[in-house]
Amino acid sequence: MIISDITKFLEALAPLNYQESYDNSGLIVGRADKEVTGVLLSLDCTEAVVQEALDKGCNLVISHHPIVFKGLKKFNGKNYVERVIMRAIKEDIAIYAIHTNLDAVLPGVNGEIARRLGLVNPQILAPKSDLLLKLVVYGPTDSLEEVSDALFEAGAGHIGNYKECSFRAFGEGTFNGEEGAQPFVGEVGNRHLEAEFRLEVIISVQDQAKVLKALKIVHPYEEVAYDLIPLANKNQLVGSGLLAELSEPVEPLAFLHLLKDKMQAQVIRHTNLLPKKIKKVAICGGSGSFLLPAAIGAGADAFVTADFKYHEFFDAEGKLTICDIGHFETEQFTPILLHRILENKFSDETFLVTEVNTNPISYF
Repeated sequence: MIISDITKFLEALAPLNYQESYDNSGLIVGRADKEVTGVLLSLDCTEAVVQEALDKGCNLVISHHPIVFKGLKKFNGKNYVERVIMRAIKEDIAIYAIHTNLDAVLPGVNGEIARRLGLVNPQILAPKSDLLLKLVVYGPTDSLEEVSDALFEAGAGHIGNYKECSFRAFGEGTFNGEEGAQPFVGEVGNRHLEAEFRLEVIISVQDQAKVLKALKIVHPYEEVAYDLIPLANKNQLVGSGLLAELSEPVEPLAFLHLLKDKMQAQVIRHTNLLPKKIKKVAICGGSGSFLLPAAIGAGADAFVTADFKYHEFFDAEGKLTICDIGHFETEQFTPILLHRILENKFSDETFLVTEVNTNPISYF
């Protein structure tokens, strides 16, 4: 197995175009065609993690946080980022990051938090837009089923929990083949009128190439007639944060105890506990203060996240309880999540969760 076998699988789960604009997910160091000897999974890629990978015979480190966020102009070992990159290159260890794209999908970082807290009915808190296209295809009526089957097989037609969704209409189309054309019907030099279908399907941006390839294989026309229309619709299965529910409402103090226990949090910074039970919970692994308005708007009773600044706590305004359990604490189980996902897919490979605690914060 080569590195790209693993990365392609991960990018099918969490496509790179789901990541935020500031992010740097993907293969950061190494060649995708390299044979895999072992994979080490970590929240961060530090010097100690690279050493551990070397000691355990792993030539691929998959971390949640990218070791490089911005371009590096020099490699002289003056900081840990440069030293990690230099050591990884020297020892022929590849580094791959799966960051905000894994945050953006339901079975990702936030889904793992919800699972550990025993929450049910998860949904994306702030769905993303600009990830969907409408594909409109025209063709002869007797080819409609073959074309639609090919598009559905390639991934078109998904809307929420439904698949093979389409709109169909029928009309007439005209064309006049010029010199050199080889029309499927009609004659060169004569305008032809053909009974045609109009087929509309939704496709995701990352599936565009695959869907168009499938379309052009089965469509009978020499020049396939189709439109691609960008949509402002939000993809309800992709976005920031997560909203879920406890099976039964609990008192606020009981919820804090649940958080400390299940998330192994030493400290919880929180706003004043409100005189109502907690049922609906918003979640954002890592820095999540930007989602506070969405959490309030969704009617959440509590918001579990990290990295709130002092003044941002005031913004809760008694509408919910902010529970800041720490950045590391919200994401510490991500390597375990990845281990579960990868072992289920590649049972013959060696996947190890790091034994290095990469949390740079200590508590007294």
